[in-house]
Amino acid sequence: MIVAVFPGQGSQSPGFLSPWLELDGVRERLGTYSEQAGVDLIAAGTEWDADRIRDTQVAQPLIVAAGLLSWTALIQSSTVLPTGVAGHSVGEITALVAAGVLTEDAGMRLVGIRGRAMAEAAALEPTSMAAVIGGDETVVLERLAALDLTPANYNGGGQIVAAGTQASIAELATTPPQGTRVIPLQVAGAFHTRFMAPAVETLRTAAASVTASDPSLTLWTNSDGSTVTEGTTALELLVAQVASPVRWDLCMASFAEHGVTGIIELSPAGTLTGLAKRALRGVPTVAVKSPDDLAAATALLSGGAE
Repeated sequence: MIVAVFPGQGSQSPGFLSPWLELDGVRERLGTYSEQAGVDLIAAGTEWDADRIRDTQVAQPLIVAAGLLSWTALIQSSTVLPTGVAGHSVGEITALVAAGVLTEDAGMRLVGIRGRAMAEAAALEPTSMAAVIGGDETVVLERLAALDLTPANYNGGGQIVAAGTQASIAELATTPPQGTRVIPLQVAGAFHTRFMAPAVETLRTAAASVTASDPSLTLWTNSDGSTVTEGTTALELLVAQVASPVRWDLCMASFAEHGVTGIIELSPAGTLTGLAKRALRGVPTVAVKSPDDLAAATALLSGGAE
């Protein structure tokens, strides 16, 4: 069983879409995505610097668009498809499109709304996030609770992302839990926490007008690592996760339970395959960073079908 996974915010880098624009039809599709999301994705993915594409309302549509472009290129280049999909944070929108729960149009419109709503929520109060690497999980969680910080991402492989006020994040970095490294993240706010509650309501209103189909592929939710069989449930979970922790650790544990034999991460790739190499040792991975990586991905798919 080969799973396609889609990364979240922070995986983008300046110019990363440039090689994809060399494929037939990609520029036109990006133009359509730009209209749907309300962001100039061609300029963002090829010309804008790191600061501009770090902006939440830019980064989120950019990442989903890249995932959709690379997913389409993958299924066009292979006679064998992944049998399951999952997405980390905003990558879950891409996963829902890949699984047939949402249309591309609905996915890009929702991610545009999501990005703007989360940027607006982040502007209400100075908040931030930091990756906590290593250490005993119980000790880490106790320290976060003492600082009134939320474990926003359980990424597995000994990594938890904390989120909360900037003052608390600064204190965490100054006095990290024993045996850990704390790396402050360059983000606009405390995503996947109570601070994003206004964005949840905005996205819920937008999602009410969207038709959700049942998934055609095995679909994992990062709310608890379970598989979802109803499109309406998948959409509800997608909305709620804006203010809820991302349980990517549970997704990877579920991959193991389902006998996943390979993982293909779509563009902008690298983050999730890195986590998988630590948490799912021995499971082959391919990071599709550019069209040059499609051959390795199709080879993994062909091997997984044998």
